[in-house]
Amino acid sequence: MIRIAVRLDDITPDMDWERFEKMKELLDRYGIKPLIGVVPDNRDGMLRGPGVSTGSAEEGWRRIRALREEGWTVAMHGFRHLYTTKKGGCFPLNRFSEFAGLPFERQKEMLAEGRELLAGRGIETSIFMAPAHSYDRNTLRALKETGFTAVTDGFGSRPYRWMGLTFYPISFQLSRTLRKKEGLSTMVIHPGTAGEKELERFETYFSDPAVEWIPYKTYLQQDPVRAGALSRCMEYGMATGKRLAAGLRQ
Repeated sequence: MIRIAVRLDDITPDMDWERFEKMKELLDRYGIKPLIGVVPDNRDGMLRGPGVSTGSAEEGWRRIRALREEGWTVAMHGFRHLYTTKKGGCFPLNRFSEFAGLPFERQKEMLAEGRELLAGRGIETSIFMAPAHSYDRNTLRALKETGFTAVTDGFGSRPYRWMGLTFYPISFQLSRTLRKKEGLSTMVIHPGTAGEKELERFETYFSDPAVEWIPYKTYLQQDPVRAGALSRCMEYGMATGKRLAAGLRQ
């Protein structure tokens, strides 16, 4: 039986929490405890909820801490969620990035400051979630030097080790992943933009008896394999192909 964990991207203290709560109610109904990618210093207005002011941010941080206490797992989702380059990096699902293409020392500063900001809010994590899935080798070096141990990205049927970090793959195509008979993967959701129709579709996935929906903490407990050069080349090609196919559809 295929085992799938869930990750929620773009979590910020000033997000649309009313919309988020609908997603949470659905996850709670099926006992799913996901990974949440929290932006330490959100400067992306697209992630801010309607009518939300910076003065209400403290309540948002309280909510994030409460989710962690419920057994949800926290990752650091970039730094400010602002795209600064037009680089795809090592996993080119997109041709823009907050990190890829920046000098090593600048990336290290951003990661260190992000961790410090989260720690100041009572949130510790060693898991990194790159905005737009884009990171380069300098990002990975900087992650190691700032105390991160894991990255939620990549393709594959189980966690793997590369450049001293453990990667927890996401689904290449969810419809194909749901049909698999074995392996592990991650379903990626953006709760800030999920509407009623999407919630209904998600529920059909969560109620599928052929799938075991696991807590993200269970995913983190799986032994990783070593990623060789061939698997890395295949992953890069798959990410490039998916980006190009998405561009043609648009």
